[in-house]
Amino acid sequence: MDCLFCKIVSKEIPSSVVYEDDTVIAFLDINPVNIGHTLVVPKTHHEDLHALPDDLLAKVALEVKKIATAVKAGIDAEGINIEMNNGAVAGQIIPHAHIHIIPRYEDDGFTHWKGKRGYLGGEATDVSERIKSQLK
Repeated sequence: MDCLFCKIVSKEIPSSVVYEDDTVIAFLDINPVNIGHTLVVPKTHHEDLHALPDDLLAKVALEVKKIATAVKAGIDAEGINIEMNNGAVAGQIIPHAHIHIIPRYEDDGFTHWKGKRGYLGGEATDVSERIKSQLK
């Protein structure tokens, strides 16, 4: 497989590992938003959130919480962003599911997206009904 993260998991490519167990590996991002920016990657290849089995997603989430707590304390971050990009259009560069732990500081220059506009007329009702119909 030609997946960068699979090669990191198999130790074909070196990385700065901060945590590893049977299920996940966590390592420093080579292009960090802020120092300490860490990626948590399931060891088995799954393209994105939608492909992750539920039991693996639950395990990854618990490890993200533990690692995020360590990152925040370890580098004295004021806050933490947890982010997962799914699909190229959403900013996913490596097609292997992974979660970003991004340390945050006051005035660090990292900005969030701005909402475009509110819902108009009955648009919110229509959109919520369309989403709900997919949950049944």
